[in-house]
Amino acid sequence: MKLPKILYTISKALKDNGAKAIVVGGSVRDYFLSLECKDYDVEVYGLNSLEELEEILLEFGKVNLVGKSFGILKFSYQNQEYDFSFPRIERKISVGHKGFDVEIDGSLEYKEASIRRDFTINAIGYDIEAYKFLDPYGGLDDIKSKILRHINSKTFVEDPLRVYRAMQFSARFEYKLAQQTFKLCKEMVKKRMLDELPKERVYEEFKKLLLKSKKPSIGFELMRELGILERYFSELYAIIDVPQSPKWHPEGDVWVHTMMSLDAMAKELSAKDIDSKQKLKYMFAILCHDLGKAKTTTIEEDGTIRSIGHEKAGVEPTKSFLQKLTNEQDLIESILPLVEHHLKPSQFFSAKSKASAIRRLATKVNIEELVVVAKADFLGRTTKEALSGKYEVGEWLLKRAEELNVKNKPIKPLIQGRDLIALGLKPSPKFKEILNELYIMQLDGKFNTKEEAIEYIKAKYE
Repeated sequence: MKLPKILYTISKALKDNGAKAIVVGGSVRDYFLSLECKDYDVEVYGLNSLEELEEILLEFGKVNLVGKSFGILKFSYQNQEYDFSFPRIERKISVGHKGFDVEIDGSLEYKEASIRRDFTINAIGYDIEAYKFLDPYGGLDDIKSKILRHINSKTFVEDPLRVYRAMQFSARFEYKLAQQTFKLCKEMVKKRMLDELPKERVYEEFKKLLLKSKKPSIGFELMRELGILERYFSELYAIIDVPQSPKWHPEGDVWVHTMMSLDAMAKELSAKDIDSKQKLKYMFAILCHDLGKAKTTTIEEDGTIRSIGHEKAGVEPTKSFLQKLTNEQDLIESILPLVEHHLKPSQFFSAKSKASAIRRLATKVNIEELVVVAKADFLGRTTKEALSGKYEVGEWLLKRAEELNVKNKPIKPLIQGRDLIALGLKPSPKFKEILNELYIMQLDGKFNTKEEAIEYIKAKYE
């Protein structure tokens, strides 16, 4: 296992002091999964106190003591931070992720210390000096078998967040949950153990699922099977088994379509160079785009299935669902228009909508973002057109929006309040009414220059 040189240097210094450095956690797991590693955690065995470890580390870089009470020292070297910790035993003493009694003990054996970890694949260690992997619970075999297995039932249930971790790990690595682990997680959900989790912690696991999975549907399917959706996310649970017209959705019900669209979005975004917040916005938008179908779907006497107005009806359940996860109101508010207008691209294309309609749409939603969501919706089905992968609707709308200069934002008003004053009009509450009228006329193409707008104002108001 290739490590930063500084870790070999510190490992040698620790050995000279009768101690041993073992790399632990995700970096070792990711090595076997051929994933890029950026963070390294090191457990130090054989020292009597954190002060001894601090003294050794200070010879090579800076030490932050912020996690000292948990037996962790943050070591900085050349703008890179590493976590150095003592082996420890954790005992649950109260509700919540902070409700643990932590006992630091440098004399523990690696197997005893690693029993507190969640899954076998996360309990593999690497002895730096011995160039040797430590695998006390069979994590390497589980990696080969693509199985996610918990280590110890007693310690596992002490942190209910591990159920969500099981969900996102299963999706990210495309692993199957071991039968006993599945059974344990389902029992934890049934006993309402997950009730104690603050939404901020749950949100972090959702983010990892949506941002790091090629097939996030695996995680959502697991949440469905474990009963998480039924108990905690009724908005998603409500779309399971909701029928759709086989003409437009031969793939199945709304849940099936949503999962396919979610995976399609993940695939589309993998080729785009965008930041994580924008990616998260797209992923949540496509996850929620059809939530309104739970309340609007009807089956007529002839068997025709309709979901009239589902896009607008989806706004409230989208808001309700997202508020269970985060207080980031700006993010939530930016997602709602994408849900409300996700049918507009296909509707506009069918109607060959005029420039005025496209200009008006740009005042309600970012058209380029809308096309990204609508394309994933289009690809998340098994129609002949979708399977072709060519989204003609989106190409048409983007081209028209670009021609009208409204692809990413609405057109700017030609006339502002100061222009009315310059024309001799006295400031009054009527200004807002006048400016709205002028902007609507501008959207409708009644005038395209400021001079034309001024002529209209002179004719009507002077």
